[in-house]
Formats: sequence, structure tokens, C-alpha cells
Amino acid sequence: MVNDNNIINWLIKKTAHIETNELKATILSFSFVFILMASYFIMRPVRDAMASDWSDTEVSMLWTINFFIGIALVASYGFIVSNVKFKHVVPGVYIFFALSFICFFLGANLAPDRTLVDKSFYVWVSFFALFHLSVFWSYMSDIYNKEQAKRLFAIIAAGASAGALVGPSIPTLFAGVVGTDALMLIASVMLISTIPIIFYLAKLKVTELHNEDIHVDPETLKIGGNPIAGFKLFLQDPYLLGIGAFILLYTMISSFIYFEQKNLLAVYDRETRTQILGGIDWLVNVLTFAVAFFATGRIVKKLGVGFTLASMPILVIAGMLILAFSPIITVLLALQVVRRAGNYAITKPAREMLFTNVDKETRFKAKPVIDVVVYRGGDTITAWFFTGLTEGLGLGFTAVGIVGAAIAAIWSGMGYYLGKMYERKSQRPDNTNQSN
Repeated sequence: MVNDNNIINWLIKKTAHIETNELKATILSFSFVFILMASYFIMRPVRDAMASDWSDTEVSMLWTINFFIGIALVASYGFIVSNVKFKHVVPGVYIFFALSFICFFLGANLAPDRTLVDKSFYVWVSFFALFHLSVFWSYMSDIYNKEQAKRLFAIIAAGASAGALVGPSIPTLFAGVVGTDALMLIASVMLISTIPIIFYLAKLKVTELHNEDIHVDPETLKIGGNPIAGFKLFLQDPYLLGIGAFILLYTMISSFIYFEQKNLLAVYDRETRTQILGGIDWLVNVLTFAVAFFATGRIVKKLGVGFTLASMPILVIAGMLILAFSPIITVLLALQVVRRAGNYAITKPAREMLFTNVDKETRFKAKPVIDVVVYRGGDTITAWFFTGLTEGLGLGFTAVGIVGAAIAAIWSGMGYYLGKMYERKSQRPDNTNQSN
């Protein structure tokens, strides 16, 4: 009689390219990132639902605080990983965040005035978003060797997609029943549940994967290396400045739509907002998966990088003009779903392709300047710009929508221009950056 376990192992090895000794570690890694993404998407709608209770000026101030403290925390993390053993850093990060969310739950329920607690939570979730996946993938690099990574990381990454689908359904279904504060506790418990997984993976690394000689180089986790060198490379290269401009315009559009969403949702109570935003997150993740799996590669191949980068801005132009003359919540939410799903599935992959035409030093030093400083700085600048339009000049939804459509038009042109620059650099005979 054939052993059922042997048949299952044989099928897994043939279909998923997972060796028998890798199966436990792969399943645990999949579960690990699933829990991380689910916990984040439980808290994300809770965070965004809070914003509708505050003025544009208050939210702009929080984004400014987020920008400066975020840069400080990124630098602090680089210092910690250089001085503490990485195997201690990983569980420490997730325990720290889990305990912090428990403190937020207690503060929200015990503080006489919870406004300060809510605003601190709003900023803190943004820090969690910056770190939770970065630390996870660094840990994966510490567990698996290069050959295993090529075969297994795509399978493990599917856990993130699954978590991003399951996570938003929890606030969508239960925020009205248990309240938004209880969702913080659920996310905390989920984060704590990753600790046994972390330690068991460390054990499997030696006993089954036989990768005891593999260790993450702390220097690779220092974002940007020498920040001055990164800024210098960024400011001297027109190609990188173009990418930075594209990112800046993207953050401007994202901020415009976010603030419009915040203001239109203000008429609902916090639990209802959380359910609506959780539903948006779920729909965005479903569309992202479907488009990325079935369409993105075909779009880039057929239209080229330039048209691909310009495609989503063109849709946003139309959406912003419709919103300008029909400022209703259904139009805004539809635009938000299209923008976010299009960014994750189409714009971001195409944007990352632009960095295949730069050398290794630029990728490691200038890219973080664009991804962190330009991106977060763009959020901050646009938040105050939007606040100036609404609370300073007193513009309404129609005028703001027209301004947003104009920005999207510039964004579209920049995307097309970048695509042409990318193609020219790719066709140069002396272009060897991709192999660096």
C-alpha cells in the first residue's frame, strides 16, 4: 500500500517545487506573512476612519509629524540592526508593536479625552506599515539560501496576498458588532501569535533547511547607506529627478483623493466608516490580485512602459472631473478603488522597472531617498496644499476636483516622458546597469 504522505510530498515537490525538508518552513513562512498582512489591514480602516473626525489642518499636522518621526525611526532601525543580533531584533519588533496596540486600546478606553490617543494611533499605524513587511523579508533572507529563495519566495509572498484579502473582511463584518477599539486587540493577538513561528523557523533553519551558515548582513538593512550620497546621486541625475517628480505627483493625487474621502465620510459614525473602508481595502486587494496576475504583464508588453505609467493618471483625470461635478460618496469610493488597485497592480510594477536601468549604488542609495523622503515629503506638502485650498481659500469639491484633474494631467505626461527615457536608456549599447 502506498503511503499517503509520500504521495502528498511528491505532488507538492512536482507542482510547487518545494523539497520535503522545506515544507514545514514554507508553510510557517506563508502563515507568518499572512498574519502580518491581515493584522495590518484590520487596523488600516480603523486608522482612516478616525481622520474624518478631524479638520484638514489637523490631518496635515499629523502627516507632517509622520514625515519627520518616520525618517528618525528608519535611521534608528538601521542603528539597532547594526548593534543587536538580528534573531533578537525580529521578535522584538513584533512584540513591541503588539504591546503598543494593546496600550492604544487601553488608552482609548481609559483616557478622559481620547483625541490624543487616536491621533497617536493614526501616526503609529503608518510606522507599522513601514516596518512590518520590511522586517519579515529581511528575516526570510536570514532563513533561506539563494537557491531556495528563487523557488520559495513567490509561494511565501502569496501569503501576503491572502492576508490582504482576509484582513479587511474582519473590520467590514465585525466593526459594527464589537466596535473599532476591539479590532486593535485582535490585531495585537495576531502579532503575538507570530512569535512562536519566528522561533520555530529559526530552529528549522538549522535542523531541516541546514542553513546555519546563512546570516543577514546588518549593513544591507541600513536604508540608503550614506544618505548624503543618496541625495547627491538623486539631484545630479535627470532620470532619477524624473522618477522623483512622478512619485511626487502620485502622492499629490493620492492625498487629494484621501482628503476628499475623509471629508465625505464625516457624516457617518466611526464604526460605519471602518466597515466602508474595510470593504474598499478588500475590493482593492481582489482587483489588484486579478489585474496583476492576468493583465499587467500583457499591458506593459503591448503598450510599453511609457503608456503603462500614463494609463492610470488618465483614468484619474476622468474620475476627478466626474467627482468635481458629482461630489457624492459612491463616485469618490469608486475612484479610490480604481486608483489604488491600478497603482498596486499596474503603476507600481512599471515604476519599479525604471530602477532596472540604474546601477547597484543608485538602487541602494538614491532609491530610498525617493521612496522615503520624496514619498513621505510629498504627502506632507500636498496635505498642506489641500488644506490651503479648502480652509485657506475656501474652495469646494468642484474647484478642488478640477485642480486634482490638472495635477493628474501633469502626472500622466510625466509618466509617458519617463517611459521614453527608460526605453532610450535600455537601447544604449553601453548600458550595463542591469547586470550590476
